[in-house]
Amino acid sequence: METNENVFSNAEITVTYKPRCCVNAQLCARQLSSVFRSSVIPWIDLEGAQTDDIINQIKKCPSGALQYHQNQKEVA
Repeated sequence: METNENVFSNAEITVTYKPRCCVNAQLCARQLSSVFRSSVIPWIDLEGAQTDDIINQIKKCPSGALQYHQNQKEVA
């Protein structure tokens, strides 16, 4: 069964989660459970913490299953 990556966005960042790469270390859920929620769907809530905290947690992902990029801000 093919498992596609999941994409979550807010105004500041877009986060991708690749379940096939995940080693289930659960660092994300243990260390930032307000964003990475193991018992709620959708399991990533980007409104659960400040963007810098989310980015710092994603950088700790041991498998690289979690990635992010910052969304471009529109110039008026």
